[in-house]
Amino acid sequence: MSLHDDAVLVLKAYESQEELRQTYLDHLAAHPDGMWKACEAGHLTASALVIDPEQGRVLLTLHRKLRMWLQMGGHCEPHDVSLTAAALREATEESGIPGLTLLPGGPVRLDRHPIPEPCHWHLDVQYAAVAPPGSTQAISEESLDLRWFPYDAVAEVADESVVRLLEATRARL
Repeated sequence: MSLHDDAVLVLKAYESQEELRQTYLDHLAAHPDGMWKACEAGHLTASALVIDPEQGRVLLTLHRKLRMWLQMGGHCEPHDVSLTAAALREATEESGIPGLTLLPGGPVRLDRHPIPEPCHWHLDVQYAAVAPPGSTQAISEESLDLRWFPYDAVAEVADESVVRLLEATRARL
């Protein structure tokens, strides 16, 4: 099964956020390259909010290009076998934390946001990843900073998309 086929299956099974889910499916139907960064009409991305439920905190990255505090995530790669695999790979690479585990139940949320040209949209499939106890993060070259924030401080540093992802993640815990 291709990454494109996996994305279609994941999105067909996703029951909430119906209108946005349909936008993703329509995009994939109209753009065979809709999984890849080269698709200028927009493309799917995979991300994961890294959490430490025992400490009540979230690891965010200060994105090098956007200069915003965000969850870990990014573009799908040809070797990714699924959106789940892409999200876990991105979270591990950007956090430097081995042994992350995604929360069961598939994606936590979907989020569509504009990005600078030449592309127009990221259609982000958002997961949540639990950090093993005692984890130590390591900053990647994609970040300016990497920092743990208490749940109640996230709204002070991050945009509404991250806040909604945290809310949905905490509801699933």
